[in-house]
Amino acid sequence: MGKAVAVDREACIACGLCVSVAPEVFRLENGASIAYNPDGAPIETIKQCIDGCPVTAIYWKD
Repeated sequence: MGKAVAVDREACIACGLCVSVAPEVFRLENGASIAYNPDGAPIETIKQCIDGCPVTAIYWKD
């Protein structure tokens, strides 16, 4: 198994950037983003979300 994307829900400010870039991976739930479908988009798209997160709440986990 390779990398999987995850969200630090404590750090997330629910700005919605990840949802707008990759709605097939992320959604807002209870005031924070979740990666409900970590394999739902190409790695490049997920990397855009990681790099664009204003509070660095999105990360790769092993």
